[in-house]
Amino acid sequence: MELTPVSQRFVLHWGEMGTRWGVNRTVAQIHALLFITGRAMCAEELAETLNVARSNVSNSLKELQGWKLIRNVHVLGDRRDHFETSGDVWELFRIIVAERQRREIEPTLDVLRECMESPDFKLESPLAQQRIRNTWQFMDTLTAWTREMLRLSTATLSKVLKMGAGIQKLLGRGGKSGESE
Repeated sequence: MELTPVSQRFVLHWGEMGTRWGVNRTVAQIHALLFITGRAMCAEELAETLNVARSNVSNSLKELQGWKLIRNVHVLGDRRDHFETSGDVWELFRIIVAERQRREIEPTLDVLRECMESPDFKLESPLAQQRIRNTWQFMDTLTAWTREMLRLSTATLSKVLKMGAGIQKLLGRGGKSGESE
């Protein structure tokens, strides 16, 4: 498949952004290609279009399936597996946030909780104890907020995100960043 210049730029940039987000470049490029084309593609076509090794594509597809960002589909008359992704950026956002929370935030909360429950915790300096507690509390609050945000309809979530700094006005506060209540 020959990509248009705009599609090629999109796919290449998404691969670059993926590396900055801790995702393998090919994984990000495959996802971008499936997203931008809006159709199911087999591994061979993905490898040919992106000019990457078939084995790299196979590993990348497994990773994308593990992230729940692609699904396996069947094409009538073709025994090969084909893969597609959602064309809804809000759905993709929800999946990525939920997966990152499950893979990164929840294990960190568990470790922080284990640290606080350890008999050795009291041997830490008061400063270290407080910082661990503060970190756990922050991450726990953020996790609860994230879960609530992901439950909102797309229309409502979009409005909340567009409000941005306007929330301060709604709450009647003009406090500076970093102030705590």
